Amino acid sequence: MVRKRRTELPRGGESSESQEVTGGRGAGAHRPASQFQAHHQGGVYQAGGRGWVPQSQYVGYAGGGPQRSGGGSQRSGAVHQRYHGESLEYHQQGRGYQPQGGPPQQRHGMGSGPVGRGRGPSAGGPSRPLYPELPQATQAPYEAGLTTQPMSHLEAGSSSQLPQPSPVEVTEQYQQLTLQHEGQPSSQAIQPVPHSSKSMRFPSRPGKGITGTRYILKANHFFAELPDKDLHQYDVSITPEVTRGVNRAVMEELVKLYKESHLGKRLPAYDGRKSLYTAGPLPFISKDFKITLNDDDDGSGSVRREREFKVMIKLVARADLHHLGLYLEGKQADAPQEALHVLDIVLRELPTMRYCPVGRSFYSPNLGGRQPLGEGLESWRGFYQSIRPTQMGLSLNIDMSFTAFIQPLLVIDFVTQLLHGDVSSRPLSDADRVKVKKALRGVKVEVTHRGNMRRKYRISGLTSQATRELTFPVDEKGTMKSVVEYFQETYGFAIQHTQWPCLQVGNQHRPNYLPMEVCKIVEGQRYSKRLNQRQITALLKVTCQRPKEREQDILETVRHNAYAKDPYAKEFGIKISEKLASVEARVLPAPWLKYHDSGREKNCLPQVGQWNMKNKKMVNGGTVNNWFCINFSRNVQDSVARGFCSELAQMCVISGMVFNREPVLPPLSARPDQVERVLKARFHDAITKLQPLGKELDLLIVILPDNNGSLYGDLKRICETGLGIVSQCCLTENVFKMKKQYLANVALKINVKVGGRNTVLLDALTRRIPLVSDKPTIIFGADVTHPNPGEDSSPSIAAVVASQDWPEVTKYAGLVCAQEHRQELIQDLFKSWQDPVRGTVTGGMIKELLISFRRATGQKPQRIIFYRDGVSEGQFYQVLLHELDAIRKACASLEPNYQPPVTFVVVQKRHHTRLFASNHHDRNATDKSGNILPGTVVDSKICHPTEFDFYLCSHAGIQGTSRPAHYHVLWDENEFTADSLQLLTNNLCYTYARCTRSVSIVPPAYYAHLAAFRARFYMEPETSDSGSMSSTAAGRGRGMASGARGSTRMPGANVPVRPLPALRDNVKRVMFYC
Repeated sequence: MVRKRRTELPRGGESSESQEVTGGRGAGAHRPASQFQAHHQGGVYQAGGRGWVPQSQYVGYAGGGPQRSGGGSQRSGAVHQRYHGESLEYHQQGRGYQPQGGPPQQRHGMGSGPVGRGRGPSAGGPSRPLYPELPQATQAPYEAGLTTQPMSHLEAGSSSQLPQPSPVEVTEQYQQLTLQHEGQPSSQAIQPVPHSSKSMRFPSRPGKGITGTRYILKANHFFAELPDKDLHQYDVSITPEVTRGVNRAVMEELVKLYKESHLGKRLPAYDGRKSLYTAGPLPFISKDFKITLNDDDDGSGSVRREREFKVMIKLVARADLHHLGLYLEGKQADAPQEALHVLDIVLRELPTMRYCPVGRSFYSPNLGGRQPLGEGLESWRGFYQSIRPTQMGLSLNIDMSFTAFIQPLLVIDFVTQLLHGDVSSRPLSDADRVKVKKALRGVKVEVTHRGNMRRKYRISGLTSQATRELTFPVDEKGTMKSVVEYFQETYGFAIQHTQWPCLQVGNQHRPNYLPMEVCKIVEGQRYSKRLNQRQITALLKVTCQRPKEREQDILETVRHNAYAKDPYAKEFGIKISEKLASVEARVLPAPWLKYHDSGREKNCLPQVGQWNMKNKKMVNGGTVNNWFCINFSRNVQDSVARGFCSELAQMCVISGMVFNREPVLPPLSARPDQVERVLKARFHDAITKLQPLGKELDLLIVILPDNNGSLYGDLKRICETGLGIVSQCCLTENVFKMKKQYLANVALKINVKVGGRNTVLLDALTRRIPLVSDKPTIIFGADVTHPNPGEDSSPSIAAVVASQDWPEVTKYAGLVCAQEHRQELIQDLFKSWQDPVRGTVTGGMIKELLISFRRATGQKPQRIIFYRDGVSEGQFYQVLLHELDAIRKACASLEPNYQPPVTFVVVQKRHHTRLFASNHHDRNATDKSGNILPGTVVDSKICHPTEFDFYLCSHAGIQGTSRPAHYHVLWDENEFTADSLQLLTNNLCYTYARCTRSVSIVPPAYYAHLAAFRARFYMEPETSDSGSMSSTAAGRGRGMASGARGSTRMPGANVPVRPLPALRDNVKRVMFYC
């Protein structure tokens, strides 16, 4: 069906969402009515959903044994627990761990009553299951005094292959696991979840870190002197209502006419909507103005149309800068957002007049030239600008920015570029028509066939008929005339491309038809839809700047903006420094990594964020006994495929895996358009051969064409949700090159997909990680990925991963779930519903992952660390309120009074802070790319005035300028010190499974992003990124992730979300998303 038209913003709208290449990446839902079945694996679920009993219904895996799919319930949104009279202050006592030398100081208690009552700690039980089938790394004895009772069913075996205990066993065993010694005092208070942002305070900074080598860096922050002005806010009402662009024109005219008289010589700053700000009072409380605007001169010589507007300006409030000063000094807790907003508007006023504003950035072809991106698009250069409160006071953050604009071409030329070649001699195919319509809808054009009269229109669609077939009535009698005749007779214009459709402009009730060849695209229209791979590559080439070059461009931008001469900045008394801020940084030491004792190198210390597998063996090598290969590339001969698979198998063995050199079946070549039939047939043949022997398939190796379109996604969906097998895809170019480094990297991915571990932090095995090693700790990562720009109704995908091994914290189980379009809050972290037999039943992603952690380790998590990716500052409060509440409820649903302390950390990559070496030629302060060294951490000067945040560049640069990750702690009951959290986060970045490099964001958050991205392939084509959801898809109902039936509708939601297909059980147990 025709996609619902997106609401169009006026060109250059200040609040339109930016699709900048300077950024990183890129909504409540309802539950299906189906319910859990009562019986599972011979056991019965606990009434009321209590107890540590598996209740999985998500796409993902939950630790050891097979998990069931199904379930769900209706829910009207999160019901927050309300707490009254509780202290919400951030507790700072009891901080401090010794980084080395003996076990860390023990923390006891939860502050909300005894947890996990029952028998005390036992001396004899294993602290975690062992993995005898995998080569073992040596571990230090567990000295924290927290052990478990012996459990006969938790015998040797991989955590992903534990036998399924009965629910009664699970519950009984959990009662035997202690969280703390009874009678010991609690020093760690569990704080209640506030029920509103007004009662919430984010944690204060627990001092600054001291670990690491200190040195001075430069940051793209410029000190802004706080003005000493009396700011006033006025409400502006303009009638009739018009776009922001016209609003600005009206106010510009008003200021020009009345500044010296009625406005008391004040130069106001206007936000384009309802608010006007002045540096001092206007000589009235309320006043009405009449303003007349003339339409733009269209060159026709005719009298321009006049439009009259009524403007009412009324005093609303004074914006108090005194409180902003107190906030910057740390003497006031709440940020005075209104004062910051005023200063931001003042500094945006002049750039908004000069350039094309997009979000917080400003673009112009005069700021650095345009570069073609292909298919009728070009890149424009610009700059990002935002005023921020920091420890050094007010700071203006300036960064370079690039984005795509539509080239101001004749529409006929644009279409020719879009369709790759001269297509003017033939009619458009259906596929061509869809592509052209999608690209041009909403684009503004001007006509060229009327001499100097350049009237503008916005395209609403294409005609279904060719131009030569179009007719329209010319009088009341219904006399029809063809478009071709009309243009010839009226304008003397002979239409050449009569076989092409016309552009449809205006509304659907009174459409106007314009031939493509008489229209030209108006300059300055940002392209907000999805770029293709070639355009992304071209844009990255333009945007990729070395640190020294980027720093020079930023300084040049600040000089060019000349804030000292900006009349608005001068009016409001804002002074901006032209020097980059100097900040003190520290380079944290790289962690030692443990490899298997049978390798020549047992331990490894990475150098400048990287290392390799030479002379090393995986710490826990996985096993691949039964595998086969399918080749979908016609360029790869069977003999080449065999040779490649043999080399890959050999590399896996060298790396420490057990890998059978001979496949179950010889390699098979197949056509990409037959992927489903071929996969199922070959899988059936292999299973038929293995089943009599009691064996299972471990791996599928797939060779793909370099440009494989939807083949990759189709293949992953079929294998992981249909056949139940993990797969490793390899591109044709890599098959022919067969480089050792490539094979080694693929071996790393295969190992974790079959349940192995590549490496482990040495400090984890020797129990020396503060606030992780002392007691069983689970680390979560969470992310929500949203549809691409232009996708009107595709669901968002939420993913949550959690560590499944302790103390190693290396393996992560993942769950994914579809939710409402562009919903950022993760809806299914916790849920409860009424069952007619069992009463209240609970479930959710957190509960499933807590259960799977216990089943994999034999331990109950006594500490939770939650890394949340993809949250903007404006969403901090609502995300924390919703998701911390869900974590609390999930814990309480497992056991009364079970409330392990939580640390909730937001991970941000979409920010514009960049760090530069003080001396770009100092080889000791930069890596090979000229970027700052991996492990660089900044927690002063440019960070938040009072809250617990830091910038960490944990990776080595490859090209361009490294972007440090920003970590902001929103909740901290574990009472991390600055050093302990910074070191933990940096060290975890060295455990990423897919490469021998430290990565730019903490792996749990990275894995959550990978899992969410993978789940988008599970959607059927009608709901995937390739197009909007069709009407049939939209009507089939919302789904949890696995096996949900039926449909429910979220109150106020327009489109129910379709369920994701369920992952097969044997895929759930491993890191399939790697």
